[in-house]
Amino acid sequence: NKFFTEEENDLNSRFLNEGYILTDILDRDNLNRIHNKIVEITSDYFGDSIEDRSRYLDQIHNRISVSKLNHFRLHVFHQINGEEWFREVYYKLAKYLLDIIVGNELAMQLRVNLSIQLPNDDSSLLPVHADVWSGDSPFEVVVWLPLVDCYGSKTMYLLPPSSTKKLQENSNELIGKSSED
Repeated sequence: NKFFTEEENDLNSRFLNEGYILTDILDRDNLNRIHNKIVEITSDYFGDSIEDRSRYLDQIHNRISVSKLNHFRLHVFHQINGEEWFREVYYKLAKYLLDIIVGNELAMQLRVNLSIQLPNDDSSLLPVHADVWSGDSPFEVVVWLPLVDCYGSKTMYLLPPSSTKKLQENSNELIGKSSED
């Protein structure tokens, strides 16, 4: 596109070819604002005093059991979404990329979701899915903002576009089967 810089065209190509863009956040102040608020909500929930705010969430799996995880997740979800500033700040973290990838005529969901995956916890894994299978727009772009150091079982998997295309081409063979099938 001649309206974009070479860097912006490269980002578009990467998104179309890979299905995602992994990048550093340019606005560290707002990232820290979100992170600090979630640390505050979490430490209040557990009654903790915090020694190291930067590593606190990385160690939270030592404070919560799998059986209480969803209650905790919903608590943080409601608290953070109750902050008047939160959606705007969250959006601004990805605005630069969203403007390049999809343009500036956007709609944003009412609440920002929160997913928590404890290390080696298979019980809270989402099944294989595509958001469009449950009625979301095929034109949706998901912004995933990790708040911990993601590695090993603390990550997620994205099916590459070439595999997604093959799956879509053979979708008739999948009728009546579950997403796991």
